[in-house]
Amino acid sequence: MSDEADKSSKPYASPPCFMHELADGADTSHEEAWPEVRRWRRATRDRLIAERLAVPVAERIRLADIIARKLDTLIGDPSGRVVGLYWPFRGEPDLRPWLATLHDRGATTALPVVIQKAAPLVFRPYCPGDRLERGVWNIPVPVVDEENIPDIIVSPLVGFDASGHRLGYGGGFYDRTIATLPKRPLLIGIGYDFAELSTIYPQPHDIPMDHIVTAG
Repeated sequence: MSDEADKSSKPYASPPCFMHELADGADTSHEEAWPEVRRWRRATRDRLIAERLAVPVAERIRLADIIARKLDTLIGDPSGRVVGLYWPFRGEPDLRPWLATLHDRGATTALPVVIQKAAPLVFRPYCPGDRLERGVWNIPVPVVDEENIPDIIVSPLVGFDASGHRLGYGGGFYDRTIATLPKRPLLIGIGYDFAELSTIYPQPHDIPMDHIVTAG
């Protein structure tokens, strides 16, 4: 784990009525707990997205630049590696300028594409100037039908905890994708400092990131 994830714990956001009885990081997959976890995740997700959208655009640009520099230090020379990134959505850190530098330094850059609900993502090659079309949630995706298997996946997160578990949008796309890849890529979650949670109450299907990189 990177030191960005090793911060002091913050209080839970609107914890469900009996979550205080569960140990941090405990397996809460049994039938009684999961509905409460799901409701807690939904409320926490809504709160963190609203907080993220409230960050002024100029500040988001500044924080994205800090994150990009941390990523350069973490990854090192990207030449010859396939880096899966993302198109920014709902206030996520905009790493498109960094994506352009990766391409210039010899990396293959790719964007995730939702093919169907409850299925793994595919990563299609993309560099600045390539033609895009509107995908799910109107997020731009590459038009080409080619697929790449990432060596590194840089994924946005809504929230995260000190063990590297990522709170996303609830679709489970990244977890399904990582579980089906022929080899495990380096997993890096991207977000803001205020998105840290004491726990996301991880389930067996939740795959932790190798590193969490934040700014703020």
